[in-house]
Amino acid sequence: MPIPSSELILNRDGSIYHLNLLPDHISDTIITVGDPDRVALVSQHFDSIETEIAKREFVTHVGYYRGKRLTVLSTGIGTDNIDIVLNELDALVNIDFVTREPRPLEERISLRIIRVGTSGSLQPDIAVGSHLVTEHAIGLESLVQFYPLVETGAEVEFATTVQQAIGLDYRPYCVLGSDLLREQLGAGMINGNTVTCPGFYGPQGRSLRLELRYPDLLERLRSVQFSNPEGTFRLTNFEMETAGYYALGRMLGHEVVSLNAIVANRATGEFAENGDQIVNDLIAKTLDRV
Repeated sequence: MPIPSSELILNRDGSIYHLNLLPDHISDTIITVGDPDRVALVSQHFDSIETEIAKREFVTHVGYYRGKRLTVLSTGIGTDNIDIVLNELDALVNIDFVTREPRPLEERISLRIIRVGTSGSLQPDIAVGSHLVTEHAIGLESLVQFYPLVETGAEVEFATTVQQAIGLDYRPYCVLGSDLLREQLGAGMINGNTVTCPGFYGPQGRSLRLELRYPDLLERLRSVQFSNPEGTFRLTNFEMETAGYYALGRMLGHEVVSLNAIVANRATGEFAENGDQIVNDLIAKTLDRV
């Protein structure tokens, strides 16, 4: 059955609705960043740029780096935007825009999606300036309430441990990222478990004028210890997108990894004065390993 035009929305030129991209506009390896201004910080390293497209907060550059075709795309902030980006990227490669039908299972394409973003450390020993690759992502927001995410028993137990530590009325979700990409790109980085929050202030334990429901949120998160036969895990950092990436990547069949530039340490109260350099170093490292 063709997908109705109200569900698969295309622009007049045939491009996907929000990203404004056509299937030929993207490569099979995609680097995503949150800030639209950061796209050029990645593509400035390209040998050549073939496509530049911008719509809303979604800026896309496609080009070549050392002979490899790459896409760099900005997503904006939050898993609501990741819902748009992951679904529309998948549609570009796995739905025929002419017939409006998904491609047969044997023809489905798996993208390699690499998030390069900033993050705050939860633990005092994870220093500002570090680079961290996310193993598990714990989602405190509600995105997967609307999708049939299948978690392993260990993931459910890890998420339940986090729920109990915070005292939440609901169970977060937990997703393991791509082992393949983590091994390829994460050498020498801290291997961590990232908390994805639904906001920057209260959901990350920050208070300006509003009181917090969980004023000791950071201490509760730092206290989490989860053990299974594979080892003992703690929560290392938090941000606002990774769990959405990992959940949608699993359900859609894409390889996804999150690489984090640690620009703040919430345990010590430190914020990086050279945050741009920390991010630029991570960009260079990522490109060299892609």
